[in-house]
Amino acid sequence: MSQAERAFVTGGSGFLGRALIATLRERGVAVRALARSSAAAEAVRAAGAEPAPGDLDDEKALRRGMEGAAVVYHAAAKVELWGRREDFLRITVGGTERVIAAACAAGVRRLVHVSTEAVLAGGKPLAGVDEHTPFPERPVGLYPLSKGLAEQRVLAANGPELTTVVVRPRFIWGRGDTVLLPGLVAAMRSGAWFWFGGGRHRTSTCHVQNVCAGTLLAAEKGQGGERYFLTDGEPLEFRDFVTRLVRTQGVEPPAREAPLWLGDLLAAGGELAFRRLGLAGQPPLTRTAMNLFFREVTVSDAKARSELGYRPVVSVEQGLAELAEERRAAG
Repeated sequence: MSQAERAFVTGGSGFLGRALIATLRERGVAVRALARSSAAAEAVRAAGAEPAPGDLDDEKALRRGMEGAAVVYHAAAKVELWGRREDFLRITVGGTERVIAAACAAGVRRLVHVSTEAVLAGGKPLAGVDEHTPFPERPVGLYPLSKGLAEQRVLAANGPELTTVVVRPRFIWGRGDTVLLPGLVAAMRSGAWFWFGGGRHRTSTCHVQNVCAGTLLAAEKGQGGERYFLTDGEPLEFRDFVTRLVRTQGVEPPAREAPLWLGDLLAAGGELAFRRLGLAGQPPLTRTAMNLFFREVTVSDAKARSELGYRPVVSVEQGLAELAEERRAAG
């Protein structure tokens, strides 16, 4: 992407979106970002983007925001592990359809969709999966289901007028995280954390700056209609990585362990109770969480390395050191 080009970002007020905006601005790219509230507008403005009022339900607002953009980065979705089916389908799937339609109408040349390895979550460990691994017959949870459907919509839209590319980062972490790391810290401080199955399984990870680097490479070099996994490199032991991650926040993880079958039972029972009783909020443990965190999820980024020239720009050790230093600086 040349410095004269403009980009449009959805999900710009989120963890990844803010980092993506900052990375684009560092490269001299002018950025507009969708903002559905005044708080979102402030967040994207602080990251360096011009706010574009509207949301994923408003195709006209999307089109206005995309006018003059060469590339659209679609990072918005319902990023929760529990909720109403209609909300996941409207926001994540329907929203993606409207982003595609608006991009076509605005004459955008390339669309990069941020997906996730969760689209492959089907109840079994994911060991060394790649872009050829098929979608499960029954995705475990509405987040994997809706993200998978959205991804399929994006790839089906690839054509001569709009080139579409998908990136699939696994376990996004790093400075500025407002969801995953705070959630882990809160669970451990409250005493609600258990290492189901012992936590000694392997996991792939992807630092937020590595996600940004890979996503921009996908915009520049990605083949239309293709998917690319992004990672930090070699898989890590889940328990060791999470332990080091929360220690950057001054938290010592509990040593409590529980059988994997018990976690599965608690998750299924909790979901059933919330669904049947119409309880507000979300279950303390979900089947999606059990599959994405307490079973092996290792993915290969070989395709991104060979086709895009992707290489991680931040190592795991560097990322952990940055988090620890940020906490020390904050007092």
